[in-house]
This record gives sequence, C-alpha cells and structure tokens, in this order.
Amino acid sequence: MKQQVDDLLTKAVELQASDIHMTIGSPPVFRINGDLKRFGSDDLDEQFTMCAAEATVPDKLFTDFKGNGQIDYSYEVPNVARFRVNAFQQRGVISLAFRTIPTDIPTIESLQMPGILKTLAETKQGLILVTGPTGSGKSTTLASMIDYLNQTSRKHILTLEDPIEYMHSHGSSIIDQREVGFDTDSFADGLRAALRQDPDVILVGEMRDLETISTAITAAETGHLVLATLHTWSAASTIDRIIDVFPHGQQAQIRVQLAGVLTAVLSQRLLPTKDRSGRRAATELMIKNAAIANLIRSEKVHQIPNVIQTNRAMGMHMMNASVKELLDGGVISYDTAEPYLQEES
Repeated sequence: MKQQVDDLLTKAVELQASDIHMTIGSPPVFRINGDLKRFGSDDLDEQFTMCAAEATVPDKLFTDFKGNGQIDYSYEVPNVARFRVNAFQQRGVISLAFRTIPTDIPTIESLQMPGILKTLAETKQGLILVTGPTGSGKSTTLASMIDYLNQTSRKHILTLEDPIEYMHSHGSSIIDQREVGFDTDSFADGLRAALRQDPDVILVGEMRDLETISTAITAAETGHLVLATLHTWSAASTIDRIIDVFPHGQQAQIRVQLAGVLTAVLSQRLLPTKDRSGRRAATELMIKNAAIANLIRSEKVHQIPNVIQTNRAMGMHMMNASVKELLDGGVISYDTAEPYLQEES
C-alpha cells in the first residue's frame, strides 16, 4: 500500500498538483492551479483509505488519530516531495488531504512578492504576520523570508511548525525546526521554551489561541523578531482578531502592546493566471508607522485602509491595487479580478 500511495503522490507532483484528496466513493482528486480534477476512473474504497492512513501516519500519532478523529502530520516521498497531511474520519470512514511542499525553498523573487519583504525580514525585533485563507501560500512566503535570512545574516532561527513543511539547512544562520506533537506538545509550550533557547528569530506556524498569541507578543516585546500566520483577510481584520481573542478587561492593554510590537501585516491570495498555467499572489501590505500605531491604540482600526492608501511610498498597498496591477499586466482575467476590484474609499 505504501508504494501505491507513493506512486499516486509522485504522479500528482508530476502534474503540479498543490493538493491531493483521497476519499471513498471517488477516484483520487488533484487540485491543479486551483481547480479540482479526478485522476483515473476507479473509486477508492474504505480499505484503501484505511491502509493509506496506516502507511503514512507516524506510529507515534496513530493512536491519537484513532481517538481524536483527525491528525496533522508530514509525509515524504524520497526524491519527489514532502507533504503536509490531514487524515480525518468522516461518516465513520477515513479521508486524507495531502498538501504538496516543494523540495526547493522558493525565493522572494521567484514568488514575485514585494521586495520590501527583505527589509522587513531584517527587522531586529517585532511581530510580522502573514495572513490569508487556507491554501493562499502563507507558509511558502514565510519559508522564503527565513531562507533569505539564512543566506544573508548570522542569526539563530527557531521554527515551531505543525507539521514541519520546508526543510531548512544551516546557512549563514543556524536553524532549529521543532514539530508540534513530536518535539513539543503545543505552539504555546514551544514558544515559552523558545525564550530560553537564545533565538534571534522565531517562526510560529500558526497563532491559534490566546496563550500562543500572548506569548508571541511577549517574545516580540523582549527583543525577538517573531514571524507568524493567521487565517484573516486583511490588516484591519488581523488586528481585530488578535484583540478579540483576549478577555474584555485585557483588551486595552493588548492594544497598547500590539501598537508597540507589530511591524507589518502581509495578507495574500493565490489567483489563477489568465492561461490557467499557474497561480500568482495578490497582496495587501501594511507597515506600521506612527499613524497606524495611534489607530490601534485608539480603537480606530477601521481607518487603517485609508493610511495604507496614503502611504504607498513606504511600500504599503491595498489588495485591490495589487489585483489591478495583475489585471493590467495581463496576468489574470477580469473574471478573476472582479471580486477584488472594490472602489477605494
């Protein structure tokens, strides 16, 4: 069975699939350039998905999987690719979702992301957030920033991931990668321990809960650069989401802390290209300045888009401006761009 799964994943990589779904009653389904396509004509059965889970879920996690009904882990097909996997039970049977992680770490240039990300990555301390929906390339963007630091600076970089996706080698910097569930029990536990491990840069795969968010803010306050992701849509919604996690009585203090440590918020979406041969990132970038810090402290986060629009010289831009640039350059179609082309207020 392991060989069957490896062969299927190898074919998916050859077809440049970003995701592979294995669920009973359907052939394997590949997501290619954002579209779902069935591979083959034979429906998978309960035995196949059960055996696929047994062949890929690490032994240490299998008991947890059976008890909890879902599990996140990483899987590798040697000389092909690594995969981030979620195995889960649905209607009493098992399904699996694989996310392809390329072997080579892309550069900021190859992703065609804003060049100012290099400058932001060199910040000595603070909090940089990369946000967007699932599948928008957040982990890849962070990996490119970590790789840039690894090649250009001498730092101790510590990552907390669930699971580990891109595998970094030591360069000018040293990189320690810890996997939640194997190397530490949770993001919060790993982040607390990180403060005693002499890091210069800490990457948090996802800020999921109050404890993790609070500790990340503390780490940024105490002289570390913290990079993290959130499933939010914009800079303003990101700030609101962080503050809303805290009890009402703590929110005023968190606004003050966040106004002090937040360095930048990059929100991104992956949009299919006009010829459907790939996807390109459209982005919104907020870089904190005195005006934005004041809006955060004074509970006027809704005014942040106005500051972004009037500070383009700093590298800030709204999502619709990025989408319009891709549209004007012939990269994406109007149908793809239309939902994002809102009138600027």
